[in-house]
Amino acid sequence: MAFTQNDIKKVLAYSTVSQLGYMVLALGLFGPGAAMFHLMTHAAFKALLFLCAGSVIFGCHHEQDMRHMGGLRKLMPVTAWTFILGSLALAGIFPLAGFWSKDAILTTAIEHSPVLFGVGLVVAFMTACYMGRAYLMTFEGPYRGHAHPHESPATMTVPLCVLAALSVVV
Repeated sequence: MAFTQNDIKKVLAYSTVSQLGYMVLALGLFGPGAAMFHLMTHAAFKALLFLCAGSVIFGCHHEQDMRHMGGLRKLMPVTAWTFILGSLALAGIFPLAGFWSKDAILTTAIEHSPVLFGVGLVVAFMTACYMGRAYLMTFEGPYRGHAHPHESPATMTVPLCVLAALSVVV
């Protein structure tokens, strides 16, 4: 579902459903530690991504449709860099927090079921693809909207930076 959404918050919401599936996979394979670890890392980078979405919506004057965005990386650099960091953590890219928690789940899966390990790898790849789509539609290419986008104030960008740091080290 995340692949088909154009609303930036809906992409993130369906992504959460996917990550809950990852946690349930770990629980089903007798890996409660891996599930809890992913719950903790997921909390950090998903909070970051939702706050980034809020920053984008604020900066684009309440526009949520990614089809009306684009080119925001230059206009909203802090939001763009923190969004990409959160997306990479969510996708499980080394050495970010999501890599370690997804690795724990995939290690549990390969010990119990090579088929479920394969499913986990496919889901991780899909996560990277739909988050890449969200980033590209929002921050790259020409601006396709009608508003005059701007970076959010420090009251919004400082928490983004704090959560970005947590997405690396948690």
